[in-house]
Amino acid sequence: MVLRVRVSLPDRPGVLGQVARAFGVLGADILQVTVLEREGGRAVDDFTVSWPGGFAAEELRERLSVVPGVRVEGAWPTREVPGTSPDYDLLGHVVTDAGRAFVTLVDAVPDLVSAQWAVAVDSATGEVVHGSWQAPGMDEMPDLTPLRPAAFSEGALHLLSLPVKTAGLHLVVARTEGAPFHQVEMDKVARVVEIVSLLATVDDDRTVA
Repeated sequence: MVLRVRVSLPDRPGVLGQVARAFGVLGADILQVTVLEREGGRAVDDFTVSWPGGFAAEELRERLSVVPGVRVEGAWPTREVPGTSPDYDLLGHVVTDAGRAFVTLVDAVPDLVSAQWAVAVDSATGEVVHGSWQAPGMDEMPDLTPLRPAAFSEGALHLLSLPVKTAGLHLVVARTEGAPFHQVEMDKVARVVEIVSLLATVDDDRTVA
């Protein structure tokens, strides 16, 4: 099983090594580390780890908390494959078939930020026009109003909401497990949305010489 583990830790030499050793004691293999922020003497890092056997979040928190000052902010299964570039793959598919640019965006964006599902909502009507394969059915869909460009949580459901102005849509990305969306993740999705919108527009305006 591959997990994303978000850890807040003191930003000083040696602490990262202590966390890595704690993962090793648990039998977890660290595949990737992403630094989300460094501020006020602390850092927030996302660890992608290969986890042996069954997953128990409480055990993980207990074992890592033996390192002084360390807090586990969230741990959840992910389909992330370290070393791959899902954002480039997404843009490549959009270039190949720009007519389906926003459908491709909705289908692919959850894997960019270790989320579970995404939907495109009509900005005018609030109607869900497309959902990724893990999105809940229409009868189960949470209340997504008011839509706003922000990362926010409704209980255990963490949402990332961004406008796709050129298509009259709002992109909503959901994480049903783990930590809330970080500003770095919001910025990443916003940039991808911007590029997809530009590629779709360029395709509409393209002429053959």
